Amino acid sequence: MRNFALIGAAGYIAPRHMKAIKETGNNLVAALDKNDSVGIIDSHFPEADFFVEYERFDRHIDLLKRKGTKIDYVSIASPNYLHDSHIRFALKHDAHAICEKPLVLNPHNIDALKVVQDETGKNIYNILQLRLHPSIIALKQKVEEQVAKDPTKVFDVDLTYLTSRGHWYFTSWKGAEDKSGGIATNIGVHFYDMLGWIFGNVKNNQSHLKQADANAGYLEFKHARVRWFLSVNYDYIPDDIKKTGMRTYRSITVDGEEIEFSGGFTDLHTLSYQDILDGGGFGLEEARKSIEIVSNIRKQNAIQNTELEHPFVKKVG
Repeated sequence: MRNFALIGAAGYIAPRHMKAIKETGNNLVAALDKNDSVGIIDSHFPEADFFVEYERFDRHIDLLKRKGTKIDYVSIASPNYLHDSHIRFALKHDAHAICEKPLVLNPHNIDALKVVQDETGKNIYNILQLRLHPSIIALKQKVEEQVAKDPTKVFDVDLTYLTSRGHWYFTSWKGAEDKSGGIATNIGVHFYDMLGWIFGNVKNNQSHLKQADANAGYLEFKHARVRWFLSVNYDYIPDDIKKTGMRTYRSITVDGEEIEFSGGFTDLHTLSYQDILDGGGFGLEEARKSIEIVSNIRKQNAIQNTELEHPFVKKVG
């Protein structure tokens, strides 16, 4: 049984980390969050110590180590802009880090973390759960088979992801680009990772729409031309989806064929943890390509390119 600490215990994704720690047969020893709405801990690890102040949490982890209770892993589910600091915290306390995506906001942060990883001998893992989704694994295998037959093959892909968020979103850290990285980073980074994992290196990266609630653009990989549209605005969800009462719309088509991957998400964190504990996991270099993509998107100005733009761009007035 390994000992875990968790940073960001009150966040949206934290329960999946708690569930993963428990389902892999391990123990959550201590948790941290500046917000104290963390009753969910009782469902998983009621004996875990909880802190709202970083300094007391830091001292507690140090005291545990001196008394013989070593923290093996620190799970990080804090706001995006704090990931870098919290990863360093884990490694400096002689623990491996398991961090939510995006691992960091910029590629140079990966280079700096590699130095700390080499110094400490501890590993940094990124939760890239789509790589473990059965439908995505099947798609990768299908693409590899077709590319083996025709190395020049380039697929046409449309990625559409709308996940409605209320007014709270823009009051929270998620609505601040310097803290979340913006829409493309906050809700898109794991899709870009998946696309790069399947279709190869990036050849072209364009932004066609840059608004606080919606981003769109075009990515060309070695084996794919991708039109993408991401938004947290309910207004852009197709009417037929609205009629069902759904507030989320997720679609990936490859050469016009829909890839069904809407189910199976809730167990992917447990699979991710098990993969790490079994000696696998996705490290710094696996995260690099998607971080480079979102960093470049953030720096770009939107251009008009009706030939390559996603059809949903026309929905935005």
